[in-house]
Parts: sequence; C-alpha cells; structure tokens
Amino acid sequence: MKKLFTILVLAQCFLFTKAQPQTALNMKFPSLDKSPMDMTYFPDNYPMRKTQEKTNEPLIARVIYSRPQKNDRVIFGDLIEYGKVWRLGANEATELEFFKDVTIGNKKVTKGRYTLYAIPNSDHWTIIINKDTDTWGAFIYDQKKDILRIDEPVQKIPGTVEVFTMNFTKTTNGANLLMSWENASVTLPISFK
Repeated sequence: MKKLFTILVLAQCFLFTKAQPQTALNMKFPSLDKSPMDMTYFPDNYPMRKTQEKTNEPLIARVIYSRPQKNDRVIFGDLIEYGKVWRLGANEATELEFFKDVTIGNKKVTKGRYTLYAIPNSDHWTIIINKDTDTWGAFIYDQKKDILRIDEPVQKIPGTVEVFTMNFTKTTNGANLLMSWENASVTLPISFK
C-alpha cells in the first residue's frame, strides 16, 4: 500500500510540475550572442542626456546594429567579400532611423526607419539606405527598394578595431556616421542644418 501511495504522489507531482507555466525559475534562457546588439544616437547618449535634462539638441538619428568580432579572421576581402551586399554588422540587418528629414550627398532622406547596407570594396564602400525593414542579414535584399546609394572612401586606420563599431560625430552641417572594423573606416556625412 505504501508503494502505491508513493507512486501516486510522485505521479501527481510530475503532472503538477509539467502543468506549471514557464517562469524565470524553470525557463532556459538563450546564451549570450557572439555578436551583441548595440545602439548609437545622434546626439551621443541622447536618452541618458534627456533623462538627466542635459541636452537642448533634438534627437536626429539612431542606428541599431549587431557587433561582430574579428577573432583573428581576415574580415574585408575574405569573411566580408568585396563587391557583395553586407548587412553592416551581424544577425539582423542594421536599422537606421531619422527623426527629421536629412540630406546625404545631394539627396533628401525623409524622416523614418530604414535598413542600412554596404557593398565594401578595398578603396570605397557603397552605402545603401533601403526602405525594407526588419530583415535578417542581406538574404532578401531588394535593390528596387533602395532610396539612396552613395560611394564613400575607405580610410586605413593604424592598429586593429577588434569589434565592428558605429558611432556619430558632430560636424558643422550635421553629423558623420563612422563605421570601423579591422583596419578600415568609412564616414557617411549627414546634413540636417
């Protein structure tokens, strides 16, 4: 009788635990991504400055991207092939959002959310702003949805940038979006004044 009672109690416990909703206590969390997502703003650190009431500048732009690491690999011309569309990072394609109309080259880009791609070459990158958003990589990239393409020169930098990095710097007419990895850096000038 004791054996039967024990079996019934264990069966009930098993069924009870299986019926419980997933919580943080019994859920398996995904591991840390090898290319963590990051975000950069113009003006720099805008959300924190706004919270601390330390900015009088309006929010102009934000980039959300994943940051792959070099890890002793040859990046440009090997991992990232020259002449092919690249998502400008890893994982999801890089997202670029403008909070007001801007000018890039001689083309007006209206306020909105876009995907940012590049076609790297050894001496220049073709920077692409595309209206198709929420995509993974460049696997379904559609050139017909480009709103802008502009060629920008590659600047060789001393040393090595281990982790792909994007950030804005202030200029007289607006801002530059700097993109750097390995020993290459490309600048995308953005005007909004």
